[in-house]
Amino acid sequence: MERSKTIQTKLVLPPDTNHLQTIFGGKVLSYIDEIAALAAMKHSNHAVVTASIDSVDFLSSATVGDALSLEAYVTSTGRTSMEVYVKVRSTDLLTGDSKLTTESFLTMVAVDENGRPVPVPNVIPLSDEEIRLHETAAARKEHRKNRASIR
Repeated sequence: MERSKTIQTKLVLPPDTNHLQTIFGGKVLSYIDEIAALAAMKHSNHAVVTASIDSVDFLSSATVGDALSLEAYVTSTGRTSMEVYVKVRSTDLLTGDSKLTTESFLTMVAVDENGRPVPVPNVIPLSDEEIRLHETAAARKEHRKNRASIR
């Protein structure tokens, strides 16, 4: 999954926050969608579109002055789709304290210049975390399928 691994750092600024000085969830979602797209494009060597944001768990908040470290990589693939895992950590740059703030799974689809889906390569998990997420991807895919069938 080294092929797709993407890391970004963002600074939480006052315009990014609510009246409690914590970052807006929508701002974090925007960052998540962007880095997931970058990871999927690196993996597929194609443009991608977001098919779904399957889950977002806000575990803790980040405040003004914190650095957000976003990490994303492709955990599994279908024929043209890719499941992307994104985790966000916040770090207080004055104290060095760091915590996991958000975890998310998204589905991205690789497309050609006409917007038609194109095949993507398989993933090869390396780290323990990558292997665990790859092995549990089928259950998440089934959950997505079941969710879609109730519409």
